[in-house]
Amino acid sequence: MYKPEVILIFLVAAVVHALSGVPGLMMSRHSPHGQRLALFMILLASLVGLTGVCLVFWKGPAQWVLSWTLLGQPLTLAVDALSAFFMMPVLVIGALGALYGLGYWAQADHPGNGRMLWFFWGLLLAGMMVLLVARHGVLFLMGWEVMALSAFFLVSTEHDQPEVRRAGWIHLVATHLGTLTLLALVALLATVTHSFTLQAVASGVMGQGTLLAAFFLTFIGFGLKAGVMPLHFWLPGAHANAPSHVSAMLSGVVLKMGIYGLIRFLGYLPDLPLICGVLVLLAGCISGVLGVLFAISQHDLKRLLAYHSIENIGIILMGLGLALIGRSADRPVWVVLGMAGCLLHVWNHGLFKTLLFFGAGSVIHASGTRLMDRMGGLARSIPWTAACFLTGAVAICGLPPLNGFVSEWFVYLGLFHALSGDILPALLVTALAIPVLAIIGALALACFVKVYGAVFLGQPRLERSTVPTESPLSMRLAMGCLVLACVLIGVVPWTVVPVLNQAIPFLDNALPSLLCSLQSLVPFTALTLTGLTLATGGAVFCWWLRNRLSHRRIALASTWSCGYARPTVRMQYTASSFAQMLTHLCRSVLGFHVHKPGIEAIFADPARFEWQQDDPVLDRTLLPAGRFIQSLCRLARPIQRGLTHLYLIYVALAVLGLLIWTMPIRSMLERLLAY
Repeated sequence: MYKPEVILIFLVAAVVHALSGVPGLMMSRHSPHGQRLALFMILLASLVGLTGVCLVFWKGPAQWVLSWTLLGQPLTLAVDALSAFFMMPVLVIGALGALYGLGYWAQADHPGNGRMLWFFWGLLLAGMMVLLVARHGVLFLMGWEVMALSAFFLVSTEHDQPEVRRAGWIHLVATHLGTLTLLALVALLATVTHSFTLQAVASGVMGQGTLLAAFFLTFIGFGLKAGVMPLHFWLPGAHANAPSHVSAMLSGVVLKMGIYGLIRFLGYLPDLPLICGVLVLLAGCISGVLGVLFAISQHDLKRLLAYHSIENIGIILMGLGLALIGRSADRPVWVVLGMAGCLLHVWNHGLFKTLLFFGAGSVIHASGTRLMDRMGGLARSIPWTAACFLTGAVAICGLPPLNGFVSEWFVYLGLFHALSGDILPALLVTALAIPVLAIIGALALACFVKVYGAVFLGQPRLERSTVPTESPLSMRLAMGCLVLACVLIGVVPWTVVPVLNQAIPFLDNALPSLLCSLQSLVPFTALTLTGLTLATGGAVFCWWLRNRLSHRRIALASTWSCGYARPTVRMQYTASSFAQMLTHLCRSVLGFHVHKPGIEAIFADPARFEWQQDDPVLDRTLLPAGRFIQSLCRLARPIQRGLTHLYLIYVALAVLGLLIWTMPIRSMLERLLAY
């Protein structure tokens, strides 16, 4: 296992990533050369890092114990299959995001903040690589903090806008709440093991109370980063207001660092009770359903995609919760299928959500707005983006033959296996989780039918000053690579099985020899044949339809319009009206405000029907609580009048109070009463 040269490969890649934005800081803010040099360095570092990932999966884990010490413990760096598995999206999506940003956030168009974005982009990648290889608790927290601060500066790229600043500060507060929780977790583990080295705790060392405390610290600290409901309050604003390729990185990669932390640290905890897995599975169900419900009610395209990140984190947690239940109940099949669904959905969500955010960036690049009610008919102007976005939409809905279907199928198989077991808590929670997962898929399909129809189909809802044009080559190339990856995993899912088989056992260090292989549990032959058939049939149908339409004259006519002789674009379904029925049914949960325009004059002015949806945690809980505390603090203002003699009186009263506190009041009273 001692292979320092493999660790050195990752360290070199991390250093090159961290330095990629430095040359641009020394060049003119209008020069594109710094941006191109940063892109070259990021691509080179990602290629070097991927070489290290391949070596880990080929030759096994690597470890390097440095001679340097931190808090009396040697710095240990290690890469196993789990670290390499999460390293893959960091390197791939980091490189594709940089390629996409070359056209989306060109330095010439953004001289004020372009250099800052590229600098913190590389620093973000370096921070995530460090925390993935760190096996010292303090070094892990250092990498975590570099990642958190870099993400804050990336979210705040357009800091001249008040909404962006607000989203950035909320993100910073949330991520540091998580960091403080993780600091307590590392201190607790160091107290138990008498070492800051991150390693599995021996069975019987931790008491039940300490074990549950470590579990909840792990879940809260990493759940804040992953965006688990109700710890998600920072996520929608941050993802909506960041540049689109930054949103893709936050959703596709940074959130997964929370999942990595959950798997890694829960794997360290021994003898977890069954209730821990049940709680994780229930948290996944809640996050999945509420995430997709809040997504349906959004008007902002990027905010909608942000809530879908919460939904998919819920699906990942459902797989992880099932694996934890199987670990506690000594059911290896549940562990394998649950972890396979969890881990593969980490990759799949990183791919199709990055593709969707890239597509959203291209849409914003063409239309100049994020509001879906102001879009329409963009498929004619940006057909490449429309096709790529459609691919991502099909994948996120969990439909074959794309990758989202495969990982959700693993979770379904695991839940059905648990449903046939004889453990009552597992029976009850899986009986709930199976229909919940089906509901999530159905609501996701309804949501993306709304999105695609409102954005790409129909007629433009507003007159545009310029004709929308397709994205630059770098943006289209990045989206094309993601489309190929989604199709490849969906059509030939057996290609990822060797990687999954190596990463799955790290949740259950006690039963690695009992874990069965994924091939024996999943019908990969049937999945591959189904995927190939659907993919081939879809390609043939598209070719036939295009060939048929290109060789015949198409007659144009208006649709039935309820008797209106001259229908207008305002009579189209909007994104809001399409989702009105579903949002109305769930209005008690969604909590939106409706503004109905009224006609108050004979010659009325133009009016609009509008409704706004609040976040249940941030807008309805945290901010009102903050305003209440602020109002209480205002009561103390009369005390601070800026008068010196008043401050002297305060000092005298404080000294008198301390004197009274130190006096033996009880013994004095006893003597007084004795007389």
